[in-house]
Amino acid sequence: MDVTKHAGGGAALADPRAEVAMAAARAAGEVARRYFGAGVRVEWKGEGAARSPVTVADREAEEAARAVISRRFPGHGFLGEEFGETGSRNARWILDPIDGTANFIRGIPFFGALVALEEDGDITAAALYNPMFDEMAWALRGGGAFRNGAAIRVSAEADLAQAMVVHSSAGEFVRRGVGGPQGLNRLLRRVGRDRGFGDYYGYVLVASGQAEAMLDPYGAPWDLAAPKLLVEQAGGRFTSLAGNDSIYAGGAVATNGPLHATVLELIRPE
Repeated sequence: MDVTKHAGGGAALADPRAEVAMAAARAAGEVARRYFGAGVRVEWKGEGAARSPVTVADREAEEAARAVISRRFPGHGFLGEEFGETGSRNARWILDPIDGTANFIRGIPFFGALVALEEDGDITAAALYNPMFDEMAWALRGGGAFRNGAAIRVSAEADLAQAMVVHSSAGEFVRRGVGGPQGLNRLLRRVGRDRGFGDYYGYVLVASGQAEAMLDPYGAPWDLAAPKLLVEQAGGRFTSLAGNDSIYAGGAVATNGPLHATVLELIRPE
C-alpha cells in the first residue's frame, strides 16, 4: 500500500505517526469504497436527536484502521465510533471510519475516513481521506497541514460580508436549539455566501482557504479530532460552540482565525 501517495509534506513524512494515520485512513476508506453503491443494509444506533445510521461498512472500515495501527503501535489505545474505547488513554487513536454515513448510504460521494492520534490530551497527528476522490488531507502538530501533496493554509479574509460559511445541517441547529432560536440566522444574514458542505469536508474547505468558517451543532470526539488538528495546523482556529478548546463539548466552530470571535458572538445563545 502506497501510504505516501498524494501526501506531500517533505521530511515530516518521516514521522511514523503521520504515516500510520494516513495508512489507517486509507485502509478504512478502501473498505468504504468497496461497499459504496452496493445497497448495504442500514441499521440505527442511539435514540432521539442522537440517532444515527450505521452499516457493515462502518464496522469493517474501523476494524481495518485498527489493524493497521495495532501493527505499528501495539501499545496504543483506541476511541472509535463503532467499537468504543479500548486500551491506553495516554496515547490513543480516535477513529471515525465513515464520517458522513448518511451521504454514504445515499450514494453521495462526500464522506471520509478520519484518523487522529491523541497523546496526553493533545491531538498530534491526523488524516482525513475521501476514497471516492482519492483525496488525502493530513496534519502533524508542528509540521503543517497538507492536501493532495500541497501545503494548505486558511484564508486571510477578515470581512464577514465577503466570507463563505459552510455548515453540517441548518436543521440540526434548530432541532437541537444550538445558539438560541436565531443564532444561526444572525450569522447567515451577515455572511457573503453559505453552503451545506457538512461532515469532514467543511473543515477541509476551511483549512484549504476555500471557506472561512465551518459550523457543526453537534459532534463526537471522532468527528472533531482530525479536523481540529488540520484546521489549526493550517493556521485557523477550532473551538467548541462555547469557544473552548475541547473536542469533547459536542459541536464545533472552525474558522480562518480573524472571523472567529465574530462568528461565536453571532451564534451565541440569546
